[in-house]
Amino acid sequence: MTTIDLNSDLGEGYGAWTAGDDRAVLDLVTSANIACGAHAGDPTIMLATARAAVARGVAIGAHVAYRDLAGFGRRPVHVTPDELHADVVHQLGAMAAAATVAGGRVTYVKPHGALYNTACADTVQAEAVVRAVADVDPSLAVLALPGSELLAAAERLGLRPVAEAFADRAYEPDGSLVARSRPGAVLHDPDEVAARVLRMVTDGTAVAVDGSEVRVAAESVCVHGDSPGAVAMARAIQELLSAEGVELTPFAPGTTTP
Repeated sequence: MTTIDLNSDLGEGYGAWTAGDDRAVLDLVTSANIACGAHAGDPTIMLATARAAVARGVAIGAHVAYRDLAGFGRRPVHVTPDELHADVVHQLGAMAAAATVAGGRVTYVKPHGALYNTACADTVQAEAVVRAVADVDPSLAVLALPGSELLAAAERLGLRPVAEAFADRAYEPDGSLVARSRPGAVLHDPDEVAARVLRMVTDGTAVAVDGSEVRVAAESVCVHGDSPGAVAMARAIQELLSAEGVELTPFAPGTTTP
């Protein structure tokens, strides 16, 4: 049977502010990238989201980011490699503690937003992120775009590199993501997104913005939890993949399904 992981960015509220229906998304996905307090998330939200993930047998990932709450981590931040290393160590430590208290454990790391985009393309930033992961726990996997500097750094440092595709983001012909500032960068139609994911999983391809075919072979597919239609998209993906004989399963399980 063909298997694939479905991951989502969750726990992205702060204080009284919430983003998305995390509980509903957690009922549908197999891995949760939980915000670690830099771009979103706070201690209460991190622990609550980890507990909800453990209760559903969903794998926990640390969604590390540049320290930029005001910009939701989507603005480039100029930091030295040592500063970035220390910040990722700090975020990983907090998320690992929350996961432990919740009865689970962190099994992988996925950078968020601007840090994801920068570290996927920049060797120095990628090395700083992955060095931090390796220093904290070399058993952790690193989740990022296929062919990225992040996955190359993970392989160099002996960590497991895991390639991901994006269900609800448009692709450039070179396999990179279309910038969010451009029209059509984010997809919203559940049926369109589900059909796109099925093609990614079964054929390893997607259609780029210019109509060309892009290779997107991956072990995991991301649907963004803060999108207004996240629950509908995740449900459509789950239902279509199940109907086509594709099993959703975490690539790095860290909890036991209840």
